[in-house]
Amino acid sequence: MEFTFGDSCKDGPFSLGLHQKKSFMNIVDIRDCILVHPDMNIIRNAVRDHFAPFYENGEIDFRNNRTRRGYLRHLLLRRAEKTGEILAALVTASPEMSNVGGFDSEKEELLLTRFSGMLENLEREGNLEGKIKGILHITNDAASDVVRSDVTRILYGTEIISEEVLGLHFQISPFSFFQTNTSGAELLYEKAREYAAQAGISSSASEKTGVLFDLYSGTGTIAQLMAPSAEQVIGVEIVEEAVEAAKKSAKQNRVENVSFAAGDVLKVLDELPKPDAIILDPPREGINPKALGKILGYGVDSVVYVSCKPASLARDLESFKIAGYQLRKAACVDMFPQTPHVETVVLLSKGNISSEKIRVEFDLEDMDMSDFKDRATYDEIRKWVQEKYGFHVTNLNIAQLKKKHGIIERENYNKPKTPDSHQPGCPPEKQKAIEDALAHFQMI
Repeated sequence: MEFTFGDSCKDGPFSLGLHQKKSFMNIVDIRDCILVHPDMNIIRNAVRDHFAPFYENGEIDFRNNRTRRGYLRHLLLRRAEKTGEILAALVTASPEMSNVGGFDSEKEELLLTRFSGMLENLEREGNLEGKIKGILHITNDAASDVVRSDVTRILYGTEIISEEVLGLHFQISPFSFFQTNTSGAELLYEKAREYAAQAGISSSASEKTGVLFDLYSGTGTIAQLMAPSAEQVIGVEIVEEAVEAAKKSAKQNRVENVSFAAGDVLKVLDELPKPDAIILDPPREGINPKALGKILGYGVDSVVYVSCKPASLARDLESFKIAGYQLRKAACVDMFPQTPHVETVVLLSKGNISSEKIRVEFDLEDMDMSDFKDRATYDEIRKWVQEKYGFHVTNLNIAQLKKKHGIIERENYNKPKTPDSHQPGCPPEKQKAIEDALAHFQMI
């Protein structure tokens, strides 16, 4: 869970919480979040109360997204459900980005020592149900509000926690993808294994699949769970630290027929052998169109697709349909109760399938449909850029950048009127502004 330092309104009280909807400035101060484990509430509140006096005394400040200056940025918390292990990371800018006069690396070091000691005492005094395995300091001077690391330091313990899923142990690093609801994830992965078995990806020694791809593999959960069903499983993941964590957990779990490649799926596929079956678990925006073309080009008999955004899944299924695949099975797993979010598992196959029709029913009466749309409209992106950068960008500029990052538009959206007509390019400064906006709205 990521929490942001700031204030709920201009010159308001010091806050640590979540962004107000459709606002990149206002922070809703959180005291008790029912979506997370109580340990996270205790830690977040302790961190806020720890830093508040320093802020009120003018000793530190927090990031201002308009000026891009300020020191405190985010608090990143990860807690494993089964093991109870906790990772806490304080994300700040460099000291020179602070507007507080005289705040330098020496004062920062003292501040971080106090921060780490406070959290260690929190556990030592028996306030937590779980155990803090690591306390980190992450320096991030990026312009966008996305949490990332320029430099990561371990203040206490380790930067890895472990979690157990269906009898296997997995290593989780600060930025590696791992399902936040472990119990729900077990249901999700069991369904994926069930569909894989129905597709002929069997653990029987005489019927094992040859080469199985797990694309967008994260920390290697699906790859290792499917290892008994294939001669060789290859996972591909763009986050290098997630790949390293996957390799460590595979070694710990003594899974020897699994390997992992770090890199963009689009590029890494060219270096791999032809698969016999594929499992997909892409990010929210679905599969890059060029990568999808390569995946479809393999022509494997069956594909299991795990999706965290129904709109992206629906878009990608059109391409599978054109390539000759048919939807055999579909199931939704409610990973995030009391929210509109849902995980979906589908089984796609070529060739003859049962004539039995598939019926999927949704009750939309009380559902918030906003998540089935693009994360931000063109108007919202233009307004964000105007407020933050002070200049105007056009729909064409935005469409060009969305296309660059694989966000598919409608068939004829912003196409030239004639094949030989010329469309103006997007200037570099506008490209950067739009990319910052897409990152802010979590579209890239």
